Formats: sequence, C-alpha cells, structure tokens
Amino acid sequence: MIEGIYAFLDNLFGPLIQAYHPIWVVTISGIILGALFTLINYILVDQEKVKMLQKKSKEFQKKYKEAQAAKDEKKLKKLQQEQMELMKLQSEVMKDTMLKVTLLTMPIFWIFLSWLRRWYVEVGIVKAPFDFFVFSFFHNWQHSALPPSELGYLGWYMLSSMITGYVLRKLLDMG
Repeated sequence: MIEGIYAFLDNLFGPLIQAYHPIWVVTISGIILGALFTLINYILVDQEKVKMLQKKSKEFQKKYKEAQAAKDEKKLKKLQQEQMELMKLQSEVMKDTMLKVTLLTMPIFWIFLSWLRRWYVEVGIVKAPFDFFVFSFFHNWQHSALPPSELGYLGWYMLSSMITGYVLRKLLDMG
C-alpha cells in the first residue's frame, strides 16, 4: 500500500523534483504542509476555548504571583481550586489537539517525509559558509553524514514549515 502512495506522489511531484533545485522543492513542501497542518488545527480545535484558556492562564499567573509576594496563604489555597479548573480546561484543549489534529496530520507527515527521503537522503539542501549549530542538531538527530555546514531535507522542511505555521497562526489570530 505504501508503495502505491509513493508511486502516486512520484507521478504527482516527480517532474517538479527533477526540474527544480532541492531547496525549492523542500521549501514549497514545507510551506504547503505547514499551512495545511495549521489550517487543520484552526478548523478542528475550538479557538475560542484556546483563547479563553490563554486569558485565564495569564490572569491566574498574575494572581498567583501577587499572592506569593504577599505570602497570603488563604488566597494561595483558593487559587489551588482555580488551578484545578484551569487544568481541566487545558486537558480538554489538549485532548482535542491530540486526538483530532495529531491523528489526522501525523500519517500525512510521516508518509510525505518518508517519500521525500527517497529523493533527498544525504543531499545538502542548504549550505552555510560556516558550521551552524542548528544544522548539527539535525545531523545528530538523523545520524547524518552531511558536513556541519549543510542542512538536509528534513531540517530544511521543518524550519520552513514551522515558519509558515507561525506566520499563519499569527494571521489567523491563533495566539
């Protein structure tokens, strides 16, 4: 089955991979999937609940710091109740994210990156004029033989998709 999916992706994207430099292919892949995953998150997770959680968390932190500074044991005890409610809301949001979003996006992520690996394993996508510590992180993680001044497909994909997701979350006011 997976070979059938890979064959479909080869037919769909193979001509692009052969026609363009790897940096363009991986960057565009990161942008498309980063945007897709962010939009799936936006659609499937109750954004009002997330915003309410963020607001309540900020308020709680402020009250907690004030009570600690004043050494108000009574208020600190009362805040423990509020913290329990906050944790319940947080677990609901996490459940939505984990069950709905992750179960949908992870198979897409792993299949696409496994397919991309077939084309670009041990290919330097980005070359820096110096050894860059972020590149070393990805090399160690992947057990890559690329030099420390080059970044492979996975590292470049992750950076481009994370930047895309961050920008899109800001534009969608996702916090």
